Amino acid sequence: MKKILVTNDDGVYAEGIGTLARALREAGCEVLVCAPDRERSASGHSMTMDRPLQIKRADAARTGGAEAWCCDGTPTDSVIMGLEVLKFPAEFVISGINCGPNLGDDITYSGTACAAMEGVIAGLPAMAVSLVCSSRDKVLHYETAARAAVEILEWTKAHPMEPGLFYNVNVPNVPTGELRGVKLARKGKRRYHDKITVIKTPFGGEAYWVGGRIEDDMAEDTDVFAVAHGFASVTPVHLEMTSFAALEKISALDMEREVNAALGKN
Repeated sequence: MKKILVTNDDGVYAEGIGTLARALREAGCEVLVCAPDRERSASGHSMTMDRPLQIKRADAARTGGAEAWCCDGTPTDSVIMGLEVLKFPAEFVISGINCGPNLGDDITYSGTACAAMEGVIAGLPAMAVSLVCSSRDKVLHYETAARAAVEILEWTKAHPMEPGLFYNVNVPNVPTGELRGVKLARKGKRRYHDKITVIKTPFGGEAYWVGGRIEDDMAEDTDVFAVAHGFASVTPVHLEMTSFAALEKISALDMEREVNAALGKN
């Protein structure tokens, strides 16, 4: 039985995290929920360092029956609180189920993805799970994303994850029976056009909404393409961000010697 720390960026009482916690418990996992006390979407990998944090016990009846705590900080803070303050002996961290996609470059902004990243930093395997839905959808099939997460977790028992990475999973908003399966995919590119909308304040000033029209990389090997064609995308994301190819190339250009000479440090 795996011990799973569950968190999210939609808040401790979001429907997605409750559905995920319930599915994991039904699969025989021991689950602790530690999540933000309110929505913290697009908080990235931010950590609260300008004030003390508090955690409070949450209502387990609203979190899939799992023991639950809420944190007045970010998703990253919530992972730290779960591991370091609550001392939960987690074997795996799962973040989600997010209400909305975390595809392509969005993972750099995503509190969901970066909570999984914090699990990896703590030395644990981790997964970020998102339901690819929008405000126009009348029904949200969190049960499909939960089923995919449970089956991927089960697969890792026989095939342990490589240290230093997490799986970023995006699941189409369809009934479980309509999901075409899972597909391994690279991170696509996602760009926002007209990303600033200017609005007038009641006092005559200006304020700015950040967002805009989305343009996706639809190459066949991307997460965006997989989800658009009915598959749950699984993208292994590595925390090692060094470009070793660039490191080798720049070294061959003798950067160290030339810059050190300019600095008078030969």
